[in-house]
Amino acid sequence: MAKFTTLTSRAVVLARNDIDTDQIIPARFLKTTDKAGLGSSLFADWRYDEKGEPRPDFPLNQPRAAKAQVLLAGDNFGCGSSREHAPWALMGFGFLAVVSTSFADIFRNNALKNGLLPVAVDGAAHRSLLEQLSGAPDAQITIDLASQTLRLPDGARVHFPVDAFAKTCLLEGVDELGYIQRFAERIAEHEKRAEGA
Repeated sequence: MAKFTTLTSRAVVLARNDIDTDQIIPARFLKTTDKAGLGSSLFADWRYDEKGEPRPDFPLNQPRAAKAQVLLAGDNFGCGSSREHAPWALMGFGFLAVVSTSFADIFRNNALKNGLLPVAVDGAAHRSLLEQLSGAPDAQITIDLASQTLRLPDGARVHFPVDAFAKTCLLEGVDELGYIQRFAERIAEHEKRAEGA
């Protein structure tokens, strides 16, 4: 997993509320256990028409979405069923963070375990960010994980919460297993002592 420290990027705005995991990655794409290629199926039912052609008005199909690493969503992002494929698809498209006013708990946990940062901000900051990006869609925002701050295009800084253990893993670029493996020698020593007891 890549380290997440500071990210400066344009944001793609998809300000719908209650975007559920079946919209993020429809169930027909869940047959795979491989992350590769899932980015092309992200928001498939909204992104493509019945012939499989990209809808030009959908935000991810617009030129400014290219290389954007932040998705700005509405409230209650990632609700619905539990599926790791949702963060896999978002990351497969190129997103490293999602900004919303709130996230479904299971989605938040799946995202953090897979290296995708959910950034929850209050309603006022969210509205301000939407307004600023409406007036300047190519403006950039900066996410600093160490200080847990989101810097808006106008320079305002907003604090966001993140689980301390998940934050450590993201900053160090390790998943939970990778973190535990760092203590392999100490674990082995403990097991030897336990066997001798």
